Amino acid sequence: MKPVALITGGQKGIGLGIAHALVENGYRVALAADSAPDSVAVRDALAELGEDARYFQHDLRDIAAVDRLLDQIEADCGPVASLVSNAGVPAKLRGDLLNLTQDSYDFVMDVNLKGAFFLAQAVAQRMLASPASANYRSIVFVTSVSAAMVSIERGEYCLSKAGAAMMVQLFAARLAEDGIGVFELRPGIIETDMTAGVKDAYTPRIEGGLVPAKRWGTPSDIASIVVPLVRGKMAFANGAIIPVDGGLSIHRL
Repeated sequence: MKPVALITGGQKGIGLGIAHALVENGYRVALAADSAPDSVAVRDALAELGEDARYFQHDLRDIAAVDRLLDQIEADCGPVASLVSNAGVPAKLRGDLLNLTQDSYDFVMDVNLKGAFFLAQAVAQRMLASPASANYRSIVFVTSVSAAMVSIERGEYCLSKAGAAMMVQLFAARLAEDGIGVFELRPGIIETDMTAGVKDAYTPRIEGGLVPAKRWGTPSDIASIVVPLVRGKMAFANGAIIPVDGGLSIHRL
């Protein structure tokens, strides 16, 4: 039986790139997001991924709905062997840190930190409660270089990702003895819908050396690293922080 990977935000962008890679490597994927099931993005994603993909509508802010989501996935696909915690939201409005609103702060934290934590907690509880599986079990958190790099015009996003980085370490330390791998990927400047609005501003900076690789990252750059993680090829690197940013986060003079 094919192992099941739950990918939050798997209907587009980085999540969809990861879904493609996992399907190609023998996984069934459960995509979870708050998009309507009949939205163009969801329909297109399912058409691309084929019979090994299912979609489940879920708002990460709705903590009470987590068990229902996992029950539905287990009934339709089987138990979750790997959680790829990828979904995230940007700041509602970039601007002066001193003008950051409570509404934007709460929105970003509720999705990127609180929602991600309680979904991972529920998945981990079910992994521990189930009999030992032939499939390697893992939780991969897709955070951001913003976990450590400051962008004062989107402080709530940076704070959420810094908190998520600690969350990864906490889960890794708790689950290591049970053979469950927990990893953090920190994407840099990736070409997705989320960054479309700043593409014109960032492209000349990237080409000018802001990113040593001098190109935008792509969802496939992230996906290629997820595959060995969920297959257990880096099991003893539990808790590893992996930058996927073309060298953006390297300290340079």
